[in-house]
Amino acid sequence: MRNRARSIDDRKVGLPDGSVLEIHVWQLPAATAERPHGIKYRLQYCLPDGTTLIRYDNKRGKGDHKHIREQEFPYRFTTKEQLLKDFQADVIKHGGKL
Repeated sequence: MRNRARSIDDRKVGLPDGSVLEIHVWQLPAATAERPHGIKYRLQYCLPDGTTLIRYDNKRGKGDHKHIREQEFPYRFTTKEQLLKDFQADVIKHGGKL
């Protein structure tokens, strides 16, 4: 049987204003050159109309990065806990109501 990524956080939360938070984090079976921390993730905050305002991810070929509206910035991953704090801070900073 092949080793697979294991989900360690999988949430979708509808907020009172109609916006949506999605948090998906997986533990990889082993670290890789592209994901030396052994974590794969996608965190997203969408406005009520479905527009993505904030997204953090590390999809294959791009490494750790974040999207704020239409701009993309590098992100330095340290821990899952810090990732969640940084994401929440960006959501609030850019108008999200948590």
